[in-house]
Amino acid sequence: MNLEEIRKNIDNVDDQLLKLFLERMDLAFRVAQYKAQTGKATLDKTREREILKKVAEKAGDMEMYAYHLYQTILQQSKAYQNQLIAAPSGVRTQIERALDAGEAVFPRTGMIACQGIEGGNSQQACDKLFPRGHLMYVNTFEAVLDAVESGLCKFGVLPIENSSNGSVRAVYELLRHRKFSIVRSTRLWIRHELLAKPGTDISQIKTVYSHEQAIGQCSAYLSKLNGVKAVPCANTAVAAKMVAESDDPAAAAISAPGCASLYGLEVLADRIQDSENNYTRFICVTKDPAIYEGANRISLIVATGNTPGALYEVLSKPAALGINMTKLESCPVTGSDFEFMFFIELEASVKEPEVLAMLEDMERSCENFVFLGNYLEV
Repeated sequence: MNLEEIRKNIDNVDDQLLKLFLERMDLAFRVAQYKAQTGKATLDKTREREILKKVAEKAGDMEMYAYHLYQTILQQSKAYQNQLIAAPSGVRTQIERALDAGEAVFPRTGMIACQGIEGGNSQQACDKLFPRGHLMYVNTFEAVLDAVESGLCKFGVLPIENSSNGSVRAVYELLRHRKFSIVRSTRLWIRHELLAKPGTDISQIKTVYSHEQAIGQCSAYLSKLNGVKAVPCANTAVAAKMVAESDDPAAAAISAPGCASLYGLEVLADRIQDSENNYTRFICVTKDPAIYEGANRISLIVATGNTPGALYEVLSKPAALGINMTKLESCPVTGSDFEFMFFIELEASVKEPEVLAMLEDMERSCENFVFLGNYLEV
């Protein structure tokens, strides 16, 4: 049998497989109708185990491949049934409210809460997101959320992730507990400079101040400055202002371009970040959920049971719909032993019915599920 004949046989088998798959999904539809009438849950782990056990026993040498094939088929069947019969969930209610609240055009102005002071990267992110925005500076990430929650500001801007130094977990932790909604995001190319008072020689420097993320992003450069101590502070611009107002001649700051002229300092070294490909993502949050036109990125925080296959059960749901996952990061749950939560980002829109049904299915599968928002990154 030549290759052309083999491929012809494969085509015939594929036709039969497709016909049987459609027949199976029609039966899944009938199962969904029965479950809707009787109030039975979509998930039936006992039945799934029976099917997979039977497949494994009959598949012989192909046991592993057959097992994974049927896992996928069962996942597709559950997704279809959930779309047909699932009762409204918490995440559906939240999303429907957000869709109603979102305007067609994202605002270009407003009162914006920004952590730090003039000259920081957060200020630049605010200006990029809101070209005509009015900034209210606060000292901490938590204070940004406080300003939005109290109504002093409509929006707040926070750093969420750096390409060199990972997620800003303090922000994720706040979002997990405070239940704010992400409505926009942007990314900035981050360039760091070493600043000191005019006339200072780099050999005099003993202490360098900056935000802990900036210190991490410049670790290679700092390691070459023998005997220099890196001290974290609230913000890179705050670090520049501290050095400008300090009487310590051995103090320096890692800050953003522009801070030197803003605070009367001198640039001792430029582009000291470890990588030229150094970007920080900033998010814009609101108190009330809102989804604006063009939203195509979904952010979630989930926690699963500490059992075999629990994470696969969650991740297989977007995979079954062909949804691209752009972020998956684990983080230990504070105060627990060997328990983790996961930061997840998907390329999808909740306006697609199957996406909304998938999120409901994920919520039911997770011990803890936080929908952070569906938004556009600019």
